[in-house]
Amino acid sequence: MATAAQLSGHFHRPIITAVGNDHRRHVATHYLPVQRRRNLTSRLRPSMSLQVSNEMPPTSTVDMEQLVGFLYEDLPHLFDDQGIDPKAYDERVKFRDPITKHDTIAGYLFNISLLKNVFTPDFRLHWAKQTGPYEITTRWTMVMKFSLLPWKPELVFTGTSIMAVNPETKKFCSHLDLWDSINNNDYFSFEGLVDVFKQLRVYKTPDLETPKYQILKRTANYEVRKYEPFIVVETNGDKLSGSSGFNNVAGYIFGKNSTMEKIPMTTPVFTQATDSQLSSVSVQIVIPSGKDLSSLPMPNEEKINLKKLEGGFAAAVKFSGKPTEDVVRAKENELRKCLSKDGLKAKMGCMLARYNDPGRTRSFIMRNEVIIWLEEFSLD
Repeated sequence: MATAAQLSGHFHRPIITAVGNDHRRHVATHYLPVQRRRNLTSRLRPSMSLQVSNEMPPTSTVDMEQLVGFLYEDLPHLFDDQGIDPKAYDERVKFRDPITKHDTIAGYLFNISLLKNVFTPDFRLHWAKQTGPYEITTRWTMVMKFSLLPWKPELVFTGTSIMAVNPETKKFCSHLDLWDSINNNDYFSFEGLVDVFKQLRVYKTPDLETPKYQILKRTANYEVRKYEPFIVVETNGDKLSGSSGFNNVAGYIFGKNSTMEKIPMTTPVFTQATDSQLSSVSVQIVIPSGKDLSSLPMPNEEKINLKKLEGGFAAAVKFSGKPTEDVVRAKENELRKCLSKDGLKAKMGCMLARYNDPGRTRSFIMRNEVIIWLEEFSLD
């Protein structure tokens, strides 16, 4: 029978108390409200009615540390051929995310299979840790390509999963997903559905190599990435939205260098400003990842430089249309305000990333990004 907490949708941490004075104690479970978290209403966490038989010992023997280690090993297989171990879950496990719910392990596995076959997800587990007596929280990133649409849009979700453990069976009895990109994570969340549809829009990204990065967090306004080091060929530019200097750096990769070597084209083209006024600008083309500074040919022109960028944490906002100077500066200002509001320390300047040939791409499907480097970032 459902408890009042279940009917109201509230989640409470289980507190085990023993009644009786001999070894055949009756163990009852009470619930204390969980402290409200950011982007989390008190209705979100599903409660579990636990009636432990009087044959149970007075204390649970659930090894929560072992279960945390199990998740580190098991969850990376969520969408591969091995899959997760269903024996670690109760038959009546409750799964909820903002737009999906299932109440059995069969439904839970069906949802995983559907995502695997339709979206080809790339799932990254960042961490898992115990956050309550019978609760483990994980943080993750999931990047999916919707293969059923011709333009194969990329959908990105980041967030946490709160996984409750049944102390009687020592198995997971509920799994609640919370997305970073929305405020209302209740099922059914219209905001969550809108968040999905917004990511289905058309962006044309050329099939070329790009700097490697991992998405750590996606909010409603920006995403935080961790870039690996990469090499660029650069020269001076005139403004963030300008094209001055592009022909010089493009000439280098097309063979105007000391060995006349032609280097494969990459995307995007960066224009980077390093000062707060966004006036000191350089134009950069990324060198393919198989190259290193010692093996690259020297530029023929003195004003062209080869430089290794060390990567690091950056916040990015994506947009379409023609990236005029006014648009780019407005995006930079808006992004900087969002970062400040969220307590993130942004470095001076910004980068404009342009992925498309403006002469061959319609403006409404162009992919542009404004990127600001961060001093530091933590997922804890």
